[in-house]
Amino acid sequence: MPGTPPTRFVYLGPEGTFTEAALRTIPAAERGLRTPARSVPEALEAVRAGDADAALVPLENSVGGAIPVTLDELVTGAPLVITREVVLPVEFVLGARQLTPLAEIRTIAAHPQASAQCRNWLRANAPDAVIVDVLSNAAAAISAAAGEHDAALCAPIGVARNDLTVLADKVADHPDAVTRFALLTRPGRPAEPTGDDVTSLAVSIRRDQVGALLAVLTELAVRGINLSRIESRPTGEQLGTYVFFLDCTGHVAEPQLGEALQGLRRICADVRFLGSYPRHRLVPEPPVPSPPGLANNDFADSAAWLAQVRAGETA
Repeated sequence: MPGTPPTRFVYLGPEGTFTEAALRTIPAAERGLRTPARSVPEALEAVRAGDADAALVPLENSVGGAIPVTLDELVTGAPLVITREVVLPVEFVLGARQLTPLAEIRTIAAHPQASAQCRNWLRANAPDAVIVDVLSNAAAAISAAAGEHDAALCAPIGVARNDLTVLADKVADHPDAVTRFALLTRPGRPAEPTGDDVTSLAVSIRRDQVGALLAVLTELAVRGINLSRIESRPTGEQLGTYVFFLDCTGHVAEPQLGEALQGLRRICADVRFLGSYPRHRLVPEPPVPSPPGLANNDFADSAAWLAQVRAGETA
């Protein structure tokens, strides 16, 4: 939202979760008002209703995949757009009220997704402990602090907040696991391109059109646009109807992607623009160069040439 930085933030709660930790990496959110929501729909509805300027919700996890409720919410209700992404390493810690040998741990509170991502570690290091499902990573830390369970598998932010002692850190079966979060606002003029951007779309194809998905992919491929993610979700209307979520390299303001969006608009039953925003890289790396003839400058030059032809200024 260029010119009007958000100051009121809502996020998938409760406090002490990875979502709050991700939100607090955004300087404006660290300075602003942060309010937890009970669910993704509640967080996004607060933005739609004007009760918050922006909402941070999980979009996908490198181990568990996309977050279905977030995808479903992006294609229902009043439009929202992604203005920023945050990629956060998912490193769990095992915390308890006091230093305790792992062999003496009998119950461990954990959110089901947390215990699933640490299953092998738990089997190897706390094989006799019973894993007790709780509603969130924050709830796990709170229950351990209250003495309801011997330990908690939780986010690092929950340890200090609940005065827990770390029994083991960087607990995970996949040490490089990350979660990608999306900051969503009401629609507005996208920020200027940075040269390393992502554009997200929700595309509905015509059910009775042969090769419809191939046609969508062709619109991107012939323009040298890299498709970094594709995810399908049922529309809920009838069996066999799906919405495809696409993440493409590039920015809506660039001619290369602009042409592709026009092409998709022509051939698809519906296209919902979900935002153009800077790519968040944990480790800086240069963007992949476009193939010869398919860079943004090439598209701009060809458009200028065509304008001259139409104006009778060149042969």
